[in-house]
Amino acid sequence: MSEQVNFEQIYEGAIKDGKEPKKLFKQCYDGTIVALSYAEILLTKAIKKYGANQAVGYPDTAYFLPCIRVLSGEEVKVLGDLPPILNRMRDQVKEVLTFENALLCGESTIYAAEIIEAVRYLERKGEKERPAPWTGFIGDPVVRKFGIKMVDWTIPGEALIVGRAKDSKAAKKLADTLMSKGMMLFLCDEIIEQMLEENVKLGLDFAAYPLGNFTQVIHTVNYALRAGVMFPGIKPGMRDHHRKYQRDRVLAFVLALGERDIVKVAASFAAIFLGFPVIVDQPLAEDETIPDWYFSVEDYDKMVQIALEVRGIKITAVDIDLPVNFGPAYEGETIRKTDMYVEFGGGRSTGFELVQMGNADEVEDGKIELIGPDVDQMEEGKAYPLGLNIKIYGRKMQEDFEPVIERRIHYFTNYGEGLWHVAQRDLMWVRIGKDAYAKGLRMKHIGELLMAKFKEEFSAIVDRVQITITTDQAATEDGLKVAREKYRAREERMRGLTDEAVEDFYTCLLCQSFAPNHVCMVTPERLGLCGAVNWLDAKASYEINPNGPNQPIQKGEATDAGRGLYPNVCTAVYERSNRSVEECSMYSLMTSPMTSCGCFEAIVAMVPECNGIMITTREHTGQTPVGMTFSTLAGSVGGGAQTPGFMGVGRLYIVSRKFISAEGGIARIIWMPKELKEFLREDFVKRSVEEGLGEDFIDKIADESVGTTVEEITPFLEEKGHPALTMDMMI
Repeated sequence: MSEQVNFEQIYEGAIKDGKEPKKLFKQCYDGTIVALSYAEILLTKAIKKYGANQAVGYPDTAYFLPCIRVLSGEEVKVLGDLPPILNRMRDQVKEVLTFENALLCGESTIYAAEIIEAVRYLERKGEKERPAPWTGFIGDPVVRKFGIKMVDWTIPGEALIVGRAKDSKAAKKLADTLMSKGMMLFLCDEIIEQMLEENVKLGLDFAAYPLGNFTQVIHTVNYALRAGVMFPGIKPGMRDHHRKYQRDRVLAFVLALGERDIVKVAASFAAIFLGFPVIVDQPLAEDETIPDWYFSVEDYDKMVQIALEVRGIKITAVDIDLPVNFGPAYEGETIRKTDMYVEFGGGRSTGFELVQMGNADEVEDGKIELIGPDVDQMEEGKAYPLGLNIKIYGRKMQEDFEPVIERRIHYFTNYGEGLWHVAQRDLMWVRIGKDAYAKGLRMKHIGELLMAKFKEEFSAIVDRVQITITTDQAATEDGLKVAREKYRAREERMRGLTDEAVEDFYTCLLCQSFAPNHVCMVTPERLGLCGAVNWLDAKASYEINPNGPNQPIQKGEATDAGRGLYPNVCTAVYERSNRSVEECSMYSLMTSPMTSCGCFEAIVAMVPECNGIMITTREHTGQTPVGMTFSTLAGSVGGGAQTPGFMGVGRLYIVSRKFISAEGGIARIIWMPKELKEFLREDFVKRSVEEGLGEDFIDKIADESVGTTVEEITPFLEEKGHPALTMDMMI
């Protein structure tokens, strides 16, 4: 990749008729000198206090001081690395008042702020940080979690708001407008307190980052610059390629509110250096304005729209009249029990979700029908049944696309502020928050959100959508019977396909909003942990959306066929897990098992005293032989953790030939709930016969009727002659 990048087109027309805003350039120059001088003072004091060999850096990043690392390629490890860098930045600052020099002043201001913040982190080491929601530096896992959505425009753009709005209500209105359009927010200075006064939801879960004050604004820049290294893989030090990537892919702009000063002007040119326009709310003279780059919009009602137009951000989302905000920024929101108004499914009540293809005369476009009570007729804190039955007609719709669209229910429901969704199919679990209920959120709004997003995201195949929502117990149970028949029919399609018979496995990253380091690898003989995404589903998903969460990975040759260890797969998992999982065995529980998210249907856990494994499910709320309930186990296993001896799985993986085949497969199962036995019985008996275990093997497996402790189940296993007791030791 050549280092030559032409920026003439980017800044074309910025300076018209040779009329350069000299006053603005002088403010920028003076502000940069102040920033560099402040950085020099702090750096000199730090070296005197700690020594030149004192380690320096931010937490949770592999990119040293990211702005410096990305722009210059330098790996700053100790304080002594910084003086020559600071001197170089001072040398490039010229008092000749031109646009080119102002841009270089902006670059020098980036370096100055990064150095100031690095020294501040060193000074604060060991001291208590500001409480949430203030973020300070944002680590690599968060950048990876939201960054891909930032550069593929799932999140349509990013707004940095600095300073102080004219009042708190104006601050809230800006936030609501931007967040309703799905924008990512970075906040610095008094605007944070103003938004908190108005109860605007801020923090990592909402992709609305209250960074802090003054030079902490640099954490917007080092966040954005890391995206260029992480996603397209532009090498550190390729300065102008990174600048071009920021301009082309990171659709950001700055709203600089309140009083201006020379340092803020210098910081504004740091943004302009990266291709981000700056809009202020204060009046500007002609010699303080650069059209489309640094200009004034005093009317807050027009500010956001003008910013979007100048930055070239196209909001293509369907306009939905909801009482709450919605967009990908809310996807990571968690609703805890204390914040919950009501909940549905998740083992607490009957629940299902089903997408079916319908004929043209079966689907009435836009129809949303509710059968049963609405939220305002429900008792706070209680669990109610919920069925989501969605009929879709499209001229290019295929039956194979049904489960792909169905899985997006999880995705899109979480877009709603105050809505929380985990799991899928008949294990789905939904919560509505108290704040969302108070704002007027009702069941029809969930339907409207899903309908709009299906049409927006699948416009090529979806022409009409009709949604029936059931909260009546009898109606939900009737719908559940139909749904389970459909689920079973889909599963039958997979029979006969083997991992050896295909060239590609598929990734599934749908759950990374909850577990940023988790990567599902979906194969013909290993469906996703959620139970809803099998290999055919992932293949269909890729056909519908080649840039989506399911990507083909050529499996290549295995270095250890027994464990299912494929170098190509390991590389894919490493790259997509924030470089946190170096090895992933497809068929092993004990050695480098697949990570687990939070949507798994069941949990497999080693029981060393019995030389076997137990399996528990989301539906089983009681104790298990490892001394933990499902929810307790999920807290340890989930979240993207790789935990040898423990693993989240989809139910049907249990009857796969590849189920922990490295450790002996189903012969290791010594305990599982009666409900799971009955659910799997027919297929389980077939697999038992195939493995030479006999038709009665399922009856040699203990369940809660036998006991829930090792002491209670061991005599039963011995009496039945369970094969795990005589197999090779697992440890």
